Amino acid sequence: MKSPRILKEHLTGYLFITPQMIVFLLFLVYPIMEGFRMSLYQIQYSSEKFIGFDNYISLLNDPVFLQAFFNTLVFVVCIVVLTVGFALFVASSVFDKNAKYVSFIRGSYYIPVMVSMVVMSMIWSFLLNPSSGLISYLAREQGIGNINLLGNKITVMPVIIFVTFATNVGQAIILYIAAMIGIPKDLMEAAEVDGVSRVQMIRHILIPSVQSTTVYITIINIIAVLKIFVVIQLLTGGGPNNASVTLMYYLYNNAFKFNQLGVASAVGVIMFVITLLLSIPQLRTVLRVK
Repeated sequence: MKSPRILKEHLTGYLFITPQMIVFLLFLVYPIMEGFRMSLYQIQYSSEKFIGFDNYISLLNDPVFLQAFFNTLVFVVCIVVLTVGFALFVASSVFDKNAKYVSFIRGSYYIPVMVSMVVMSMIWSFLLNPSSGLISYLAREQGIGNINLLGNKITVMPVIIFVTFATNVGQAIILYIAAMIGIPKDLMEAAEVDGVSRVQMIRHILIPSVQSTTVYITIINIIAVLKIFVVIQLLTGGGPNNASVTLMYYLYNNAFKFNQLGVASAVGVIMFVITLLLSIPQLRTVLRVK
C-alpha cells in the first residue's frame, strides 16, 4: 500500500497536469471521436441519418477524391525528397564552418519560415499572375510570350510544390545543422586522420548520425503537406480542372461549400489514419534512441 507521502506527491503531479488533460480531451480527443461518428452519417444541415460506411464507399467512386489523393501523394513525396535532400546538402556543407557564417546561413534560410504562408502565397500570386506578374513580364520581354504556370495542368503542381518547399526548407536546415554540431568532434578528427574524403564522411558519419532528425523532418513534413490549404486556396483554388486539389482542399470544399459534412468527416478520418500510421516509425525511432 502506498504511503500518504507518495500519494500526496502523486496527487500534486496529477493536479499540475489536470488543466492540460482537460484541454487535450476537449479540443483534441473529442473532435477526433466526433469526426469518426460524423463520417458514418449523412448530414444535411441539422438532420442526420446513419448510413454506415457509405461515405467511404462514395469517396472511392469519386474521381475528384482519387485525383486529390494522387496529388497529395505526389506532393508528399516531392516535398520530403526535396526538403531532406537539400537541407542535408546545405547543413553538411556549412555545419563545421565559421560560426558567423553558419549563423548567416541559418538566418537567410529561416526568414521565409517566419513569414506567414498567406503573405508568401500572395507574393507568389503576384509574381505568377499571367497578365501583370513579374515572371510573365520578363517572359514577354524575352520574346517567350505570355505564360500561365498556374493555369496549366502540367505545371501547376510543380509550381505549388516549389513554393511550399522554398517556404519550409529553412526549418529542416536549422534542425540538421543543430544535429550535426552535436556529433563528437573526435569522430570527425579520427576520420580526417584516416584520410576519409568529405563525401565519405557525409555518407558514413554525418547521415547515419542524424538519422533520428531525418525521421523527424520526414514526419513533420508529411503532416504539414497533408494539412496544406492556404497555398492551394490563394494560388489556384484547386484548379485548373482539379489538377491541384489536395485532400485538405477536398475536405474544405465538401464541408464549407457543398455542405457534405459526413463526406468531409470521412476524408478527415482517412487523413488522421494516414498520419497515425506514418507517425509510428518516428515513435519507434524515439523509443529506440531512449
